[in-house]
Amino acid sequence: MTTRSMHGISKPKKPFQTNYFLGIAVHRHAGGLFLSQSTYASEILARAGMASCNPSATPVDTKQKLSSSSGNPCEDATLYQSLAGALQYLTFTRPDISYAVQQVCLHMHAPHTEHMLALKRVLRYVRGTLTYGLHLYPSPIAKLVSYTDADWGGCPDTRRSTSGYCVFLGDNLISWSSKRQPTLSRSSAEAEYRGVANVVSESCWLRNLLLELHFPLSQATLVQCDNFSAIYLSGNPVHHQRTNHIEMDIHFVRENVARGQARVIHVPTRHQIADIFTKGLPWVLFDDFHSSLSIISNMSSIGARSAEIYVMQKRQKEKMKMMEEERVRRGDVCAEEKKVATSSVGKTNKVHPACGKQVLPLDS
Repeated sequence: MTTRSMHGISKPKKPFQTNYFLGIAVHRHAGGLFLSQSTYASEILARAGMASCNPSATPVDTKQKLSSSSGNPCEDATLYQSLAGALQYLTFTRPDISYAVQQVCLHMHAPHTEHMLALKRVLRYVRGTLTYGLHLYPSPIAKLVSYTDADWGGCPDTRRSTSGYCVFLGDNLISWSSKRQPTLSRSSAEAEYRGVANVVSESCWLRNLLLELHFPLSQATLVQCDNFSAIYLSGNPVHHQRTNHIEMDIHFVRENVARGQARVIHVPTRHQIADIFTKGLPWVLFDDFHSSLSIISNMSSIGARSAEIYVMQKRQKEKMKMMEEERVRRGDVCAEEKKVATSSVGKTNKVHPACGKQVLPLDS
């Protein structure tokens, strides 16, 4: 090729960088990536006529959940359904509102005035956190860490439980869910174990996806649960007659534990991040878990140094949490708790919210 012909060849362009994709803004800075839907959230508020409303500290209160017959029928059901559907898409970068949106969407078929008030509270929370989004850090991808929790019998209409989980790849949140369980659980251990099975299934899918992307994981996925009975069931090879009706979930989890792909460990309730996906929390707890999910304000405007400090603080908090979990695994849990874990499989000492009576053992 001659020198003259080479003059006609254009210089290679810089790699393509996405700044806006399907309503999600991507901001790059020295501390990583910041994903935000602030523009989309502002459009939702304008559609609801709440662009200048007073903000709320949390998206949902800590009171009892709303039933399907709370209040009078909503005057504009179409507006309710439109706003609820729009909020569902907003959860792509705002996992902190997943539980509140899930509760609102349960009543889309026949919304009442109380349901509309709950939806407006979510919007007031969004109004006060418009600049918030999901932050992704430069982080090793050596392991998956997940948290799972369940709110037993929380639905006032069906008494079904709500399961919630979140999955971290390194320091980054990559998957989360808040969903009402399809069947009724007769004990808190059963509800918790169904939640464990759900997050193990999600972790298996993520491990296979990483394998296809040529990033196989050699370490087992850590599944952190705050229910001793569910942890005991995941590793105990002895079959219990009381667990026949959740036998498929039990064998699925045990098989993954035996293959070294998952390990179910205990996490103190104070550090159970998945609580934010199953129930309304007071502001102090909500704010703590909110930060643990890497949901923060736009860091591109506060500088790289502030981003680095935030990452260091986050990793220090995770280190302290892992040290506490290690003490539990070494046997620092009191003997009484271990006794309860081995003797209450399939049972519960709680009072069922539907009838106010103590729940019978599963084999009764």
